[in-house]
Amino acid sequence: MYYIFSYLIGSVMFGFLVMRLLYGVDIRKAGSGNVGARNAGRFGGKTAFLLIFLGDALKGTAVILLARSLHYSETVQLLGLGCAIIGHIKPITLKLKGGKGVSTFIGGMLAFQPWLASIIISAFLILYTFTKSFTFAGLGSFLTIPIVMLLESKTWQIVLIVAAIVGLVILAHIENMKERLRKHEQNV
Repeated sequence: MYYIFSYLIGSVMFGFLVMRLLYGVDIRKAGSGNVGARNAGRFGGKTAFLLIFLGDALKGTAVILLARSLHYSETVQLLGLGCAIIGHIKPITLKLKGGKGVSTFIGGMLAFQPWLASIIISAFLILYTFTKSFTFAGLGSFLTIPIVMLLESKTWQIVLIVAAIVGLVILAHIENMKERLRKHEQNV
């Protein structure tokens, strides 16, 4: 039941709701058509970005904290986060066309291990200096999380679940990454 609830929490699409309520716009028909914070921010500005980022991040936070309050294991907590991210990427509420899962992932991972914020930010800043791309630097910084968890002596099961969740978020960005690489090749 927890996993179904986690998926349904993930299916609450703050990008769609905020843009509809504040701007009267269907974000699926604006910009890239993605319902995430980044596309909404391009259209609705910093306020829209912040509201949607926080709303989506709170979905990840909520499923981790709920699992903890029910005394579920770390494995169950992370599997619940994975379900919430799947709900965000493939929401039943928007005919399985959602966001990319980044905000939900960040919220969940920071609830799971708050000190990961420093790892994510540090890795992002280092990678951004080389890539000059928020997408590549952000996704690259996520790749450090399973490695850090392994070094922290988390179980292999935890490390593999985190790696699978990171893989899921990266897969959601595949088309975006291909497009960016094509544009880069054209400019070289």
